[in-house]
Amino acid sequence: MLDDFNQDINSFFSLHGKCALVTGASRGIGYAIAGLLAHYGATVIGTATTMAGVERIQALLANIHHTDFNEKYGTGILLDVTDSENISQVFASIEERYGAPLILVNNAGIVRDQLCLRMKEEDWNAVIQANLTGAFSVTRRALKGMLKARWGRVVNIGSASAALGNAGQVNYSAAKAGLEGFSRALAREVASRGITVNVIAPGFIETDITRQFSEEQVAQMLSSVPLGRMGKPLEVALLVHFLVSEAAGYITGATLPINGGIVMG
Repeated sequence: MLDDFNQDINSFFSLHGKCALVTGASRGIGYAIAGLLAHYGATVIGTATTMAGVERIQALLANIHHTDFNEKYGTGILLDVTDSENISQVFASIEERYGAPLILVNNAGIVRDQLCLRMKEEDWNAVIQANLTGAFSVTRRALKGMLKARWGRVVNIGSASAALGNAGQVNYSAAKAGLEGFSRALAREVASRGITVNVIAPGFIETDITRQFSEEQVAQMLSSVPLGRMGKPLEVALLVHFLVSEAAGYITGATLPINGGIVMG
């Protein structure tokens, strides 16, 4: 009985036989997600906007599988989520080599912070295009394979900024709030086909960006965090893994906060 129980639990969390596409996977949260999904058996395609980023993803996959880089385990690939033609080309390449990605993690995004009065229109447009329209464009293409398979997982990486609103981030906060609305609407559209769509909303996470902050800036940030520390990329990745696994098959249209208590409820 116990052996059967353990076998059932393991099968819930295994990702063997699944192809996962993780955008913005060359560093920070996306890098941790790509690594963890590969650890649980997924064939991971991680995207980056530079060849250096692609090579970093490939080194990560090689390290996880204890081998020289081998494309059978997945690969890094160049992708501009704001370029529809590039998206089509990348999906055609993935499908030819690995089959349709049935797991999609939309993590790619940018920040162009400035007070609203001083914000340039191009900075508003760039953030909306990359963080919201990009997720829409990639998801729309990924749905073709998921609908055919009658199974899929879409996880969009949002932000606590969607609920809080951050001064100097009207573009970013708007994009992340839009991502939540997009996800809830899409979840209703595709639920009958066995596809779930959810959002993870991180707060302050230890990344290359936050490591550049001064001690004073970090202290000011943490003063609003009840748990008194930043989150780790791996903690976000673990939540993503849960949502893309069979274990989370009854969760859809949800926004799951991981922010140390900045936003509660």
